[in-house]
Amino acid sequence: MNWKELEQRAHVPYSKVPKACVIESSSGSFYPGVRIENVSFPLTMPAIQVACCLCLADGETPKSVHISNAYALEQFDFWVNEFNLSVVESPKIEAIIFESPTLSVNSSEVKPTLIALLDKAITTNSDFPVSALLFCKEGVVPGVNIEVSDWTKGLCGERVAISKAISYGLTDFDSMSLHTLKGEFSSPCGACRQVIHEHMPDNEINFYHADGTLSTHYTSDLLPFSFTSKSLAK
Repeated sequence: MNWKELEQRAHVPYSKVPKACVIESSSGSFYPGVRIENVSFPLTMPAIQVACCLCLADGETPKSVHISNAYALEQFDFWVNEFNLSVVESPKIEAIIFESPTLSVNSSEVKPTLIALLDKAITTNSDFPVSALLFCKEGVVPGVNIEVSDWTKGLCGERVAISKAISYGLTDFDSMSLHTLKGEFSSPCGACRQVIHEHMPDNEINFYHADGTLSTHYTSDLLPFSFTSKSLAK
């Protein structure tokens, strides 16, 4: 894979400006991140935020960030300072190998898998772990919520799963399941509903609640009268 191929995975229907980077963990694993825009612009996920959160959600610690020459990335300074990242300007990334992001999960394993994933959530601020499984044509992509020193730079479990799938080139989404350890009702926040709606406008989503019950909904019902506009694209 080269930079152009990685950048082509970016979801940039509004700016038309694809951006990408690669995070290397302290153990030597690599995590791709691409810019993922949202019709609600403040919910756009910068490439380095995505890559760092994917690394952290895998139980790894970011060590360095690989960028192409003279690359301008949003939130760059924050993440470099947050983890004291080494910055590596890599004109070529052909030698970098990305492990598969998918799990093999059958229907009877969904809830146990969601419960096990909760241990990987980083909830320094909220102490409210959330896990998610995004079912794609190619397999099941996991996600957990990630919190860092700046509350606004973290990502919810649902958005970690979606951004992971997109960064790895997976775009054929079927359904999503999520679970929270605490609270009476497992449900995506408003920001996640906006992002989910953009990528899964009429798909099934299953809520595994803390009290042991399960409810099934359609993503289109989670955000009625959601904001959309073709006028935003350049």
